[in-house]
Amino acid sequence: MNQKNAIISTAKSTIEMESQAISNLSNFIDDDFANAVELIYNSKGRVIITGIGKSAIIANKIVATLNSTGTPAIFMHAADAIHGDLGLILKDDVVICISKSGNTPEIKVLVPLIKSAKNKMIAMTGNPDSYLSQQANFTLNTFVEKEACPNNLAPTTSTTAQLVIGDALAICLLELRGFSSRDFAKYHPGGALGKRLYLRVRDLSSVNQKPQVTSSANIKAVIVEITEKMLGVTAVVEKDKIIGIITDGDLRRMLTKADDLSLLTAKDIMSLNPKRIDIDAMAVDAKSIMENNEISQLLVEDQGAYAGVIHLHDLIKEGII
Repeated sequence: MNQKNAIISTAKSTIEMESQAISNLSNFIDDDFANAVELIYNSKGRVIITGIGKSAIIANKIVATLNSTGTPAIFMHAADAIHGDLGLILKDDVVICISKSGNTPEIKVLVPLIKSAKNKMIAMTGNPDSYLSQQANFTLNTFVEKEACPNNLAPTTSTTAQLVIGDALAICLLELRGFSSRDFAKYHPGGALGKRLYLRVRDLSSVNQKPQVTSSANIKAVIVEITEKMLGVTAVVEKDKIIGIITDGDLRRMLTKADDLSLLTAKDIMSLNPKRIDIDAMAVDAKSIMENNEISQLLVEDQGAYAGVIHLHDLIKEGII
């Protein structure tokens, strides 16, 4: 087997091994898991998640997932906890300790301190018979047969299992809280979902130039306006009211049909009743109108007066499309 084939074979076997381990986790979802979810859901405090080594990295990810889905969570490194960070834990907080073996020296020092403070504790471990599991109120079982590492040493399959159980925990809590896409957007205002729910047409059109000509403007003036404003379109406006639209496509079609351009005006080539949108409408509504009508620009109105243009590229730039 050549090197390239060997690499492909190793990658596939790693994925297969981890996928089987993840699938097997469903066998460990029991009353302890449900009780742990209900404990967190009914708690008046936060979730403190702790671990050491690779488990600490997984703990950080689970903390991030919980925070973004409505469950306040804080990471506490198990080694730092016994050197002052125990002060992070408040009276009503629930502590999740992550450890593959459940028998590391740091865990054996930390667990009695948590119990003495009377905080409820959830173990996430691959060893239900471990010291950690025996001391915890509930255990989330992340047992795996072996690591993907050929030496069965580097945390690979086991940390993937921890991630998956953490995700299952977060999604169960999300559903119990009735956490909606709108709630999610509040925690991710800069993300695509947040922009879909909060970004308005004015936020995009206001940064664009405002191409416009009168109905009597000659063709040269129309071409100059479309070219200078760089939106591929100009509104035809009289007394602040939109009466038509001219796109660069209209200009190309006009050039193929007209023999004498000198007498043509904007009124002769404009399209009547162009699609338009209110400046306070949601940007996602502009997306729908453009998609449904297969157009790239929409004219914008503010209380019936012409206010500018929103372009398909504006939506793409903001991640709405």
